Amino acid sequence: MKTKADTLILFGATGDLSQRMLLPSLCALDADNLLAEDLRIVGTARSELDDAAFRNFAREAIETYLPADRRGSMAEFLNRLSYSQLDVTTTEGYSDLADKVGQNREVAIFLSTAPSLFEPTIKGLAAHGLADNNSRICLEKPLGTDLESSCAINDAVAGAFSEDRTFRIDHYLGKETVQNLIALRFANILFEPLWNSQHIDHIQITVAETVGLESRVDFYDSAGALRDMVQNHMLQLLALVAMEPPSSFDAGAVRDEKVKVLRALRKLDAKESVTGQYRGGASGGEIVPGYDEELGRDSDTETFVALKGHIDNWRWQGVPFYMRTGKRLAERVTEIIVHFRCVPHSIFPGAKLHPNKLVIGIQPEENITLSMMAKVPGIEQEGMTLREVPLNIAMPDAFTGKHKRIAYERLLLDLIGGDQTLFVRRDEVEAQWHWVDDIRATWEAETNQPKTYNAGSWGPSAAIALAERDGVSWHE
Repeated sequence: MKTKADTLILFGATGDLSQRMLLPSLCALDADNLLAEDLRIVGTARSELDDAAFRNFAREAIETYLPADRRGSMAEFLNRLSYSQLDVTTTEGYSDLADKVGQNREVAIFLSTAPSLFEPTIKGLAAHGLADNNSRICLEKPLGTDLESSCAINDAVAGAFSEDRTFRIDHYLGKETVQNLIALRFANILFEPLWNSQHIDHIQITVAETVGLESRVDFYDSAGALRDMVQNHMLQLLALVAMEPPSSFDAGAVRDEKVKVLRALRKLDAKESVTGQYRGGASGGEIVPGYDEELGRDSDTETFVALKGHIDNWRWQGVPFYMRTGKRLAERVTEIIVHFRCVPHSIFPGAKLHPNKLVIGIQPEENITLSMMAKVPGIEQEGMTLREVPLNIAMPDAFTGKHKRIAYERLLLDLIGGDQTLFVRRDEVEAQWHWVDDIRATWEAETNQPKTYNAGSWGPSAAIALAERDGVSWHE
């Protein structure tokens, strides 16, 4: 579906995501002249607002979350906005929304609401002509809590929107460095011949947060780190790292290769996972409470998980994928580290050779670093002194004049343009849930309880042992 939408409907338009990400992203796109002049944006939520009040709400959000040099002519952007009050759980209000949209429009719908509201919303849209072949829908995570609930959500969506009109968002796929991973692999002859088990020893993926529960108390305690981060963001990163070269940079070709990787994930053994839960400690120079204190009750929800995964195919046989994610860790960082194998024979007696290492930083800084061995400058009579040195590509430096974009900018533009390449297909979501459900079933069978770790650390010591049993150290 590559037709451009001329109307964008934002459900949950007064919510946190809309304030922090969606409205600022759309304003930035407008400032860069990337939105068609005739694109209209209709916000809808339960709040009692008229068009003018919604525009004031949007102005405050943009002034708070978007740098001044990216706002352009905000007045022109705000004139695109209108508002329709709607309680999605009732039939009232959908007719007003349909009237606001008008007839014969190409409509893109963004659901920034709780998944429990997806089904009544879709029924309301379908009943009022907003789910026809001129409409497409975008869904925010989480898409269920397990495979069964995910299938139920997807079935409800499929009842009104075909797969080619369904856009499942994972905002990590909108990040520049994540997209650059595809370019790094498939636009450079340097890497692809080495991107296999013959030359790569292991791969690490870390998504570390320094924050605690913040405003997500109820959701997080029902989800935990495995469902919140591994099932979507981390498995998408893994799929991009490990997939075979697609035949083209086309939505179908790229997603076909990703789903093959996800289906090739081996079921984890009980000893290949570690869970943890943070206790009080020091984070960011401040004393912070433990998870149970923040929650106000005891809980066995994991706030940290480390996994040792395997992909059973020819390219990756024997290469472990170490993944870890958690809250209240030592640093806020998301990165992929590709550890190459050592040279088969050293000609430098006494020199300690380090294997090459490719570090792909996703946040807080977007950069790519390749560590290599080089000679230390100087005159030596015997042998040669070597040292590990980095070849560093800082993305802002490499592309002078390009400002850092919000990940949602790319994704909203693709939704409006009908390009599904950076969105997640149903079979991908279900393959991810299948693997994650097996992990949770193993934990339940083993009566797994999270191990404690201090806030401000890198997680429980068992996570270090998970890697060190194989002679591997986590990149820190």
